[in-house]
Amino acid sequence: MSGLRPRRPWEDEDAALFRENLRRFLADELVPHDERYRDQKMVDRSLWLKAGELGFLCPSIPAEYGGGGGDYAFEAVMAEELSYAGSTSFGQGVHCNIVAHYILAFGTEEQKDRWLPGMCSGEMIGAIGMTEPNGGSDLQSLRTRAEVDGDHYVINGAKTFITNGAAADLVIVAAKTDPAMGARGITLIVVETAGLEGFRRGRNLDKIGMHGSDTAELFFDDVRVPVANRLGGADGQGFAQMMTQLPQERIGIAIGAQAMLERAVEITTTYVQERKAFGKSLLDFQNTRFKLADCLTAARVSRAFIDECVGKHMRGELSSAEASMAKMWCTEQQGRVIDDCLQFHGGYGYMNEYLIARLYADVRIQRIYGGANEIMRELIARSLPAMAG
Repeated sequence: MSGLRPRRPWEDEDAALFRENLRRFLADELVPHDERYRDQKMVDRSLWLKAGELGFLCPSIPAEYGGGGGDYAFEAVMAEELSYAGSTSFGQGVHCNIVAHYILAFGTEEQKDRWLPGMCSGEMIGAIGMTEPNGGSDLQSLRTRAEVDGDHYVINGAKTFITNGAAADLVIVAAKTDPAMGARGITLIVVETAGLEGFRRGRNLDKIGMHGSDTAELFFDDVRVPVANRLGGADGQGFAQMMTQLPQERIGIAIGAQAMLERAVEITTTYVQERKAFGKSLLDFQNTRFKLADCLTAARVSRAFIDECVGKHMRGELSSAEASMAKMWCTEQQGRVIDDCLQFHGGYGYMNEYLIARLYADVRIQRIYGGANEIMRELIARSLPAMAG
């Protein structure tokens, strides 16, 4: 194993064994098909089913609902190994780390029994609909509406940039149930898409990178959904629920960013040892050594912080500000390091056949999704009196 991949302080024997098995699965079932997945803008349904069959979906969901019964270390391992594999095609992170945990945290027993087993098996693919065409990180300005009509909500609106949107069987939709209440008027409603009248999928969006990641537009035109599909015991709890769960989403993004940063340093170090220029390897040049020394240092320093944050999250001690720090810091270090690493590949670094080129395009979005880094800075700044005083 590379020097950048020692056993993590939060990783026990079970998580380490899970990592070994997962790495083999990704090498056999994901990586060989990744080019095709990028061409078709989504992975095959069979990958979801195979992952579910082998226990690689929802590893931290309790066994009573069909999950692996593990702790958050298993989700962290998933995020790392997908990045180490160099693939951003499989929307497992949104499905497991986000959607399943919203249902686990806020769902009724009936809802958990109804939805989680299918998510764990891969028979039901999950997505979450927050972002809208006219708004990104500002969740309070949602325009999607859900009005009560008898025992149903009638939903009207649109969502965009929805990971797993083209394939999703189940979408958690953030909607305004009381527009006059602002943030306190937002409710999360679980929409089951199969045969649902008024529900439409738009384009599977054409992106700069992450070409294999299913990212779609979703439209709701008088869509009727039972009030029983609401997450939480009453309307208006959605914003608080999102604020509770967003730190886990953000730490997940940070973990993946950190691992991809490390992967870039690994492949570039190998490349500069093998690539010759002016009769010697690129690593023999002082500029190469010094720049890669900076990259390696950035990787090690970020690793210490992210491991601390994962440990805190597992103990229930990670603050929203710390999750924002991790997301902002790791994604920005990732972008800087991968840019430097691409430079050492020269013209080949601009060719999609080289992993470094695909990583360069794939990582740019990570400073935007999960809350733009400008918003992360605002959230961190709000904590200054408590954290720096």
